[in-house]
Amino acid sequence: MDILNLDTVDLVAEIRSETISATQVMQLTLDRVAAVNPAHGAIVSMADPETCLSAARAMDAQADKSGALFGLPLAVKDLSNAQGFPTSMGSPAFPQTPAARDDLFVARMRAAGAVVIGKTNTPEFGLGSHTFNPVHGTTANAYDPTRSAGGSSGGAAVALATRMVAIADGSDMMGSLRNPAGWNNVYGMRPTWGLVPSEPLGDTFGQQLATNGPMARSPRDLALLLGVQSGPDPRQPHGLPAQDFLTQMQAHRVKGARIGYLGSWGLPMDAGILDITNNALRDMERLGVQVDVIDAPFDMGALWQSWTTLRHWAVCAGLFALYDNAKTRDMLKPAAVWEIENGLQLSAMDIHRASVIRSQWYARAAELFARYDALILPSAQVWPFDKTWVHPETIDGVAMDTYHRWMQIVIPAGLIGLPVVNLPIGFGATGLPAGVQMIGPKGSDARLLGYAQDWHMAYPYSQTAPAH
Repeated sequence: MDILNLDTVDLVAEIRSETISATQVMQLTLDRVAAVNPAHGAIVSMADPETCLSAARAMDAQADKSGALFGLPLAVKDLSNAQGFPTSMGSPAFPQTPAARDDLFVARMRAAGAVVIGKTNTPEFGLGSHTFNPVHGTTANAYDPTRSAGGSSGGAAVALATRMVAIADGSDMMGSLRNPAGWNNVYGMRPTWGLVPSEPLGDTFGQQLATNGPMARSPRDLALLLGVQSGPDPRQPHGLPAQDFLTQMQAHRVKGARIGYLGSWGLPMDAGILDITNNALRDMERLGVQVDVIDAPFDMGALWQSWTTLRHWAVCAGLFALYDNAKTRDMLKPAAVWEIENGLQLSAMDIHRASVIRSQWYARAAELFARYDALILPSAQVWPFDKTWVHPETIDGVAMDTYHRWMQIVIPAGLIGLPVVNLPIGFGATGLPAGVQMIGPKGSDARLLGYAQDWHMAYPYSQTAPAH
């Protein structure tokens, strides 16, 4: 049995049945991290190995092994608090002191039986879809260590792809559960906004761009982890009920589904991105899916205006205290300063106009979903680029005017909180992976997971592990 290649659902079943022990899984995990992580920089702030093994031995001694994640080693994205581990957010502005408590969704994963062994790397404050920072360095792509892992959940995606962990959490504002999943040949899911609560800090009414969510090597595992992470927090106003996604997804089959393909939506693309996407759509048709090519349903320029305004507002609100402190301002990377200073210039009417555009797009999307079960877009406009870059400066001869313009393809779903699953769709001419975003209407998470599982059973690209 190749234990580290098992899906999470199967691995937990083996531990519960005592066919293998949590201690065995932990030792294999630690050995794998020691062998692979130095070349990739995916997991940071690792716990002492004996501490990890001691926790696993305690799990084996338990009579009750019912937790959905029982005995699984887990590394938490370094934007969230995990008790006993530093939360650096990739920034030198924070001291490297252990967090005193878990964030809510981390506590839920621990309560389900996961054993936290470290953190996964992220860009500074999660800004940018390329995982590098001055605290922990750069995370290298699982399939080519000279290339970017994407981001901001780049560490999580690489840890999954290289079999250092069986399942991972991530977060997504601007594609952070989709772009790194596509670039590392795994599944990432941005759930319906409100399913996985954040922390009850600051404004819990107005900021609706970012969410936590699951990453995995199979849709079944996405469903398992989403079921653990989800559920309302009575301290926050917009929560949605917890669900058994692993059971519910089984009612949804992709055969007979009608999917709208949005192409490039007028955005520049690297050569080969649309080719591999079109190949995937032909494969979907072989599964009995009706694929319709549809025109751009909304003005992308207006979406970008709305997105950048609301993002400026959100980032400024979150980081202003660091910007306002002379001791920490100089520690912020230029992208963070740019977001904050643009946010400080916004008026109330600027934010209102941006939210009106968002509202109009939500209504237009509802019309599309009256005709289509899901929509498809590429997960990224470019292939994984040189990891020494800050970001791509051009795509197909078109200049990128911001640090994140090259990921514009992800904003339609993120702007209005729709659920999205990245589907791995194979490898390009240079051997690098790609993915597509399968987008559904609000609350269609179980349906998307069912469709994704059918795709996975027919085209199990994520089972192709990196060569090293």
